[in-house]
Amino acid sequence: MPTIGIADTTFARCNMGAAAVDELKQHINAKLIRVTVPGIKDLPVAAKKLIEEQNCDIVMALGMPGSKPQDKTCAHEASTGIIAAQLMTNKHIIEVFVHEDEGRDDKELSFLMDSRTREHAKNVVKMLQSPEQMIKEAGTGQREGFADAKPLGR
Repeated sequence: MPTIGIADTTFARCNMGAAAVDELKQHINAKLIRVTVPGIKDLPVAAKKLIEEQNCDIVMALGMPGSKPQDKTCAHEASTGIIAAQLMTNKHIIEVFVHEDEGRDDKELSFLMDSRTREHAKNVVKMLQSPEQMIKEAGTGQREGFADAKPLGR
């Protein structure tokens, strides 16, 4: 049975961790370990600890950067840290960020946070159980949270 880590934040305006847990439970029999940290810059170490201390096979790092320029910088720093944690552990950490300015209003933002989280949870399941499905989807313009982009047809 695989072990999946879920790291989310208190800064997010929706409970992305709960959405991830709910979606994963619908699609895979796995041990789920969830931790919550204050903000997105805390996600890299939380994810690394889930892998190294809890033996997670894969981790979802869920967060909501704000809309101000300094929030964009923090998101970049967090993303860089997540990449470093992946390289240090040789395990995937699926970054699921929804920027506060991606939605036109709170309703759209809430929808986006839920749908992006759930679609990435399904990606985690595919990566663990059927990586060949990911190969079949290569170049198809998959977008998590919004409508898929049209493939270029090559």
